[in-house]
Amino acid sequence: MSRTIFNRLHGAALAIFASAFAPAALADWTLNMPVGVTEISKEVYGLHMLILGVCIAIAIVVFGVMIVSIFLHRKSRGVVPAQFHHSTKAEIAWTIIPILILIAMAVPAAKGLIRAEDTRNADMTVKVTGMQWRWRYDYLDHDIGFYSTLDRASNSARRVNSGTDPFTVENYLLEVDNALVVPVGAKVRLLLTASDVLHSWWVPAFAVKKDAIPGYVNEAWFKADVPGIYRGQCAELCGRDHGFMPVVVHVLERTEFDAWLAEQTAKAVASPDNVTATRKL
Repeated sequence: MSRTIFNRLHGAALAIFASAFAPAALADWTLNMPVGVTEISKEVYGLHMLILGVCIAIAIVVFGVMIVSIFLHRKSRGVVPAQFHHSTKAEIAWTIIPILILIAMAVPAAKGLIRAEDTRNADMTVKVTGMQWRWRYDYLDHDIGFYSTLDRASNSARRVNSGTDPFTVENYLLEVDNALVVPVGAKVRLLLTASDVLHSWWVPAFAVKKDAIPGYVNEAWFKADVPGIYRGQCAELCGRDHGFMPVVVHVLERTEFDAWLAEQTAKAVASPDNVTATRKL
């Protein structure tokens, strides 16, 4: 009987292992960071790979020397330990070499950081205001604005005893009722603030993660090169419903964006307070 139970458990374990490492499962399982769709995100990825390569090279050299030294100078070979406690040349070498490596890594990192913080010459400016638990986007160049809140399907499925299976909701907890819409290839300047507590506007594909602080305005920018829908979240623990504050950005072709902008402008004229776009959780 015990062998039968063991065989069943063994078979179940194999099935779980096989399903976990099946090609379909591995399709979404990656170890590296995403490349992204902006110049900065690609530069960040390149810098990440450069530093990773340097670290791997250092590890190979250091551990290689250690392993070879342990193998060739082990006691069983009759090697007599050296009798010295100080080497000026060695100390100078292991001080200067790491400094040169750090400088070599700091130069491209500093250049990338300066570019990531340069919000000049933007094509459009959007004020982003974080609040519990939604975002507000105000297009300062076009006098339109709206709230962006967790979509109704996710908001319903997240509730206990809602009767809705979250796995049946597309983009569960990563969809909103009103997304930020921008044209492809445009440099978008973001002015980030908050009305209550700390929030953080984060979209991995743009390599943008900037805190929204009450009473303070932070700046960030992105220029998406590929049309599409890009998702992120509030990356700051902003309260009880922190996990229900997604960020969604629609990057449209210029003609599509112009049509969307005209529609939003007409809505703003018809409803100046934009009350139809407001919804509480």
